[in-house]
Amino acid sequence: MKGYIPNYKKKYVEVVRPALKEKRNYKSIMQVPRIEKIIVNQGLGVALNDKKFIDKGLDELSSITGQKAIATVSKRDISNFKLRKGREIGAKVTLRGKIMYEFLERLISSAIPRIKDFNGLRTKLDGYGNYTLGIEEQIIFPEIEIEKVLKISGMNITIVTNTNSDEEAFALLKEFGFPFKKN
Repeated sequence: MKGYIPNYKKKYVEVVRPALKEKRNYKSIMQVPRIEKIIVNQGLGVALNDKKFIDKGLDELSSITGQKAIATVSKRDISNFKLRKGREIGAKVTLRGKIMYEFLERLISSAIPRIKDFNGLRTKLDGYGNYTLGIEEQIIFPEIEIEKVLKISGMNITIVTNTNSDEEAFALLKEFGFPFKKN
């Protein structure tokens, strides 16, 4: 496993980085933007009534990403939602390195094509070079067995780049093969 290099890491080094360097006229390959981390976050508000939803959500997120998920807890009391400070209300995983590139490959090549009525991803970034993608159903990932799902829930996938420019980050994601909507 030591000498293993994920396909999308190879793609970045051999295809994406040289293409961006040439198109954007960077003087060095170190100027080319790269993906720093991917954060997968799932809100499980249903879990306020039943703890098994949190456990199942953590298991599903762990199997989707290939890394152990952690529970997120509420920061304050909100009486309208019957929420107490410190209660587990979600799950999250931060991916870096090899696992990040493996997840990115599964996301682009197998999960996104399984979205119903897919017309392309929105092209808006956050103003700081990061892209957040909302997934409505976790069952688009092949790792999830539909029969074992307690409740269909969505998740947010945030791709954090090392650039503050939306234009550069968009070019990076486009080179990776993200299926954005045509303008």
